[in-house]
Amino acid sequence: MGIFDKLKTVLSEVAQEPAGKLPAEGKTRANVKRPKPDSKKPADPPAPKKKPKAKKPAEDPEKIKATKKGEPWVKVLSMELDPNDPGMGAFELDWNDKFVANLIRAGYQGKTDQDIVDNWFQAVCRNVVMETYQQEMADPSNRPSNRRDLGNGRTEIS
Repeated sequence: MGIFDKLKTVLSEVAQEPAGKLPAEGKTRANVKRPKPDSKKPADPPAPKKKPKAKKPAEDPEKIKATKKGEPWVKVLSMELDPNDPGMGAFELDWNDKFVANLIRAGYQGKTDQDIVDNWFQAVCRNVVMETYQQEMADPSNRPSNRRDLGNGRTEIS
């Protein structure tokens, strides 16, 4: 799984969490029979305690401020690296609607906001790689060259 696939997976899982209500405490089904207090049956072991669900982190104050001003905002929330392959990992991003609107105006496409931001992030990464490559190729000592001795002290470089 590539870095951006993992990023999409993380972001889509967060966006698709159910917003249903938890059942009220003390409610039971009508068809469940409870033992009478004087019953000689051994009591059922207590149910394991459920881990509390992670609370959604509070909205970033910078994001709120930028959104109120109508400014685009994006932030890298976290970065994960595969311990077995440090070249693989994932970034978790957060953004506001104005940021997505600007990306759409700039020509980025996608079915969802996540797809649009993912396409933008891939383009940023691609541009960083290309700029690094171009800088390396600008250094004559890094450029590949084919030298051919033409004789009489002359050399052809291609």
